[in-house]
Amino acid sequence: MAADRQEGRVIVVTGVSRGLGRAMAREFAGQGHLVVGCSRNEKKLLTLRKELGSSHSFEPVDVRDDNAVAEWAKNVVNEYGAPDLLLNNAAVINPNRFLWDISEEEFGNVIDINIKGVANVIRHYLKAMARKGSGVIVNFSSGWGRSTSPEVAPYCATKWAIEGMTQSLAQELPEGLAAVPLNPGVINTDMLRSCFGPSAADFPSAEQWAKTAVPFLLELGAKNNGQSLTVC
Repeated sequence: MAADRQEGRVIVVTGVSRGLGRAMAREFAGQGHLVVGCSRNEKKLLTLRKELGSSHSFEPVDVRDDNAVAEWAKNVVNEYGAPDLLLNNAAVINPNRFLWDISEEEFGNVIDINIKGVANVIRHYLKAMARKGSGVIVNFSSGWGRSTSPEVAPYCATKWAIEGMTQSLAQELPEGLAAVPLNPGVINTDMLRSCFGPSAADFPSAEQWAKTAVPFLLELGAKNNGQSLTVC
């Protein structure tokens, strides 16, 4: 049975162990919300558990594994109820290379995490959210989901796919729910450093970004269904 909650929201975040995911977890928790997250990095999850405390839940889950996601979602919904905010943040980027120099394995990994992983998470959380009649699904897109650059073709392909998949999902959702493709902006993370090198330092840190992004995310509701948004 889901635990009773007097205040605060249930926030589910994929890719919670680093970058934007970790920064959001800290900020949401600091504002009194219950954070549930997953990541493949057990060591970093352990440090996040120690930092934020046992009232939050962080589990090792590979979003590429549909069965693992199904089990995780079932346990979360049973324990905490359906998410109020479901943040599909987990993503990877290919090494900077021309498309024809990217191996099938590298290309497939980006597709499997950035597109299939998002679909897996939605598949196993949406029905509980629909039964509750409310909730917002935010699928993290990118500036490269609305434009392109050389040497990141697989990543661009996945983020353009996220835009289209989310728009279609928005047309399917029952009343009271929303799906939003979100461009978080340009933030100094490991992913950006892999593309930009030292010039990534010219952009805000994930922690700085979260101070603006978390209030923005908490304001989203059914009125935003289908809107392609950007964190300003």
